[in-house]
Amino acid sequence: MQVKISPIFQVFEQQHAEAKELFLTLGKQIKSKKAIELYGKLSFLEVYGDLLAKIHFEKESLQFDFFAPFSKLQKNLRKINHLKLVEKGLRQRELNQDLTYNSYSTFVDKHKKGLYSETFDMVVGSSLKVWDEFLAKSQEASKQIKPLTINTAINQLIEEELEFFHINQRQRLDSKALKDLFEGLRKIIMLENLLLYLGFNSIFIDSIHAEMEGLKENLKPWYANHLELQSLTHFLSDKEDVSKKYIAWVKDLHAEKKSLTSKVEKQAQSLFQKILA
Repeated sequence: MQVKISPIFQVFEQQHAEAKELFLTLGKQIKSKKAIELYGKLSFLEVYGDLLAKIHFEKESLQFDFFAPFSKLQKNLRKINHLKLVEKGLRQRELNQDLTYNSYSTFVDKHKKGLYSETFDMVVGSSLKVWDEFLAKSQEASKQIKPLTINTAINQLIEEELEFFHINQRQRLDSKALKDLFEGLRKIIMLENLLLYLGFNSIFIDSIHAEMEGLKENLKPWYANHLELQSLTHFLSDKEDVSKKYIAWVKDLHAEKKSLTSKVEKQAQSLFQKILA
């Protein structure tokens, strides 16, 4: 008798196959575009691991066991994504100001070479066996799961994210809170899409979804600014004599951050009032 596997596994299987293909491509050469694509795929696979862990809650270490082999790679891919945003900010600044920032550009390039080299070694030094084991374990854990069980687990995971939003609602949204908010929104949207795929109604109405997507998109320029300012101030931290063009850039980034923070804070509080009531 063939054991029935949840239809949600089909989504995982497709994402897993695409992630593995990207992984193999990075084994030839690290390209930022492919690295960022793989980071997105791994984010979904991690959420799927969270979902299976919630369903099989009696196995406390399930989620950790499933995704652990990919954690270091995911961390490096996130760094590549961040570095790409920093590079973009640098190029845009040079274009807008008609100036060059050669010493900082050299600093960024050096960091990039080190990060790419480390990530490449990580990819070629790992075994494809972990990908096959991840697929096999996920398939086994996806057997005989009733749709209602998945629905309940997804609702519980979303509720956990909302609990973090509750905490943030009661205090000022600092940089860490806004970063967590961005990741939380990404996770909720992924989980809601899984609900829709299974034929269930989404938890939030369309207008709330639109607000979530809008806030997530507005958090992207805030996040880019945050990373640019963080990288630039780190570069300047050990400089005794800082040129005026760098001082002006830091000042502009601070002003931009203040404006972007005010915008996303207002948008976040408006959303919180609607979904946390």
